[in-house]
Amino acid sequence: MVGRLARVVLISTYELGHQPFGLASPAAWLRRAGAEVVCLDLALQPLDQAAVAGAAMLGLYVPMHTATRLAAELLPTLRALAPAAQLVCYGLYAPLNAPYLLGRGADVCLGGEFEGELVALFAGLTKGEIGPPSSVSLERLDFIPPEREGLPGLAAYAALVTPAGPRVAGYS
Repeated sequence: MVGRLARVVLISTYELGHQPFGLASPAAWLRRAGAEVVCLDLALQPLDQAAVAGAAMLGLYVPMHTATRLAAELLPTLRALAPAAQLVCYGLYAPLNAPYLLGRGADVCLGGEFEGELVALFAGLTKGEIGPPSSVSLERLDFIPPEREGLPGLAAYAALVTPAGPRVAGYS
């Protein structure tokens, strides 16, 4: 698959100074499904308007309140840049805030184990199908090593300052 139909852009707006696992994990799943995936961490990177404009699906990772509020503000901009793209909010706060996010322009809100649901949405898009407006998957998924391509390196994120020098902190 090539071209507009194959591109998925995953966006994180805020992840407490950590590289967003919520982008790296679904990126691996979606690439295995044949998607061209672009990951954008807007806490450290500018919005790539060309990537967004050429996307079939835009995923906004909303793991917490601040990220959800920032994503909600971004939704109208994304819709203007990619009017035909499916806008998906996913993560812990997506189903909790589904009416709000859908009202701001999201098409789908996913919670729980979202990687498989994102792949299912992508597969449906390749067939011209549109997913349900909101769902929560509790299916236990096999772990796939995350793919961090396109994200700033771990050294660009939070660091712990020790007598021996700075050390990358947090999770990866």
